[in-house]
Formats: sequence, C-alpha cells, structure tokens
Amino acid sequence: MTTYEEVKQKIIEALNLEDITADEIENDAPLFNEGLGLDSVDAIELIIFLDNQYGIKIDNAGESREVFASIKTLTDFINQKNS
Repeated sequence: MTTYEEVKQKIIEALNLEDITADEIENDAPLFNEGLGLDSVDAIELIIFLDNQYGIKIDNAGESREVFASIKTLTDFINQKNS
C-alpha cells in the first residue's frame, strides 16, 4: 500500500520542488492554486508521474481534477488502482 509520505516525496522529486519538504505538505491541502501552488504544466507532469511510477493512466480531464485535488485523493486513487 502506498503511503501519503511516499507520494509526497515522489512528487517533490518528480516536480523538482526544492523549497518544500514532505512534512510541509498537508494531506488534505489542495495541490493546485492556494495549496501547494502547482499549475497546468505540473498537472501534465503529474499525469506522466502516475504512468511512470505506478502504471496508471488518466484519460479523462474531469477525473484528473478529482484525483489531483490533494495528496489524500491522489494516494487513495493510487491504492485503489493498484489493489
């Protein structure tokens, strides 16, 4: 089972987020805008990250909004797809 901390660390590495640690990212904080502050380019990189790290493909833009809402929703999605 994938943990929140594992996903946080992998996102930090995948997106080269040098000014933040996994401990500073709240599980329920939004990944985009006022939360972690990711943008549309980061969204594309997250889609690639999911495919490369977990073999999960997202084809639907509506689904990606829900999946990438927070670390919690992303980790839950990964665990659901890999169970």
